[in-house]
Amino acid sequence: MARGMRHRPSLLPFAAAALGIATFSAMDAAMKAASLAVGVYTAMLLRCAIGAAIMLPVWRLGGGRWPAGPVFRVHLTRSLVAAAMAVLFFWGLVRTPMAEAIALSFIAPLIALYLASALLGERIGRRAVAASALGLVGVAVIALAPGHAAGPPRSPAGIAAILASAVLYAWNLILQRQQAQAADPREIAFFQNALVGAALALGAPWLFVTPDPAALGAIALAGGLVTVSLMLLSWAYARAETQALVPFEYTAFVWAALFGRLWFGEVVTAATLAGAALIVIGCLIAARAPTEQTAL
Repeated sequence: MARGMRHRPSLLPFAAAALGIATFSAMDAAMKAASLAVGVYTAMLLRCAIGAAIMLPVWRLGGGRWPAGPVFRVHLTRSLVAAAMAVLFFWGLVRTPMAEAIALSFIAPLIALYLASALLGERIGRRAVAASALGLVGVAVIALAPGHAAGPPRSPAGIAAILASAVLYAWNLILQRQQAQAADPREIAFFQNALVGAALALGAPWLFVTPDPAALGAIALAGGLVTVSLMLLSWAYARAETQALVPFEYTAFVWAALFGRLWFGEVVTAATLAGAALIVIGCLIAARAPTEQTAL
């Protein structure tokens, strides 16, 4: 590179993160439909089984080998956190309108910024804080507007479950960065599905419900979507710092509004559009923030 020329960080990790969040949001909608039909436990267990079945040959044919002890411990830790996080979230989601649930979950990226500093030693830049704050304002504009979504009434128990899930999700974001630096996306997607499924399978004799074809189709769709999302996000988090990618989590609200409308008849209002504009601006600020990135 010529002297005096400035290196511009690649935008590919940000694009992968945005697409990964969109795919994950579509999975949320499919899981809500399945959970309403057969319950959260069955939907989660079968989704993980399907995801693991998809990724096992992909991982093995790609030269995958059993990870070293420290790497496996990261896989196991994130999987246990993700299992508890997901059960709490989907349990709350069936008791709360989709857009409301996603709005409540957005305390997680803000918590994750400071966990990244404490656990990963990342320096929290002013632009990253400003971008996250702007995104949070966008979420507040949508969430606090009266009558922004049609659907089930807010449930105090559902809200509590989603907030507890959000705290775990903040930890999950940090573990995602650690995991992405230690393993490739195929390995992560396989072990995430397999280990979460193994943890949930312990309750199968008491909690499993045989799904009908419609519910099974929704679960299969969710299994495919979550696998794609895990690979995209793992690739992105291996190439950009957590604080730079965290604001992209807010784009999930835009997708939740869209999928909530298409799947469950939730209403998209002017407040949703205004909040979405603030979220997008926050993401653009984050993308321009100087961060450490690995070679693509």
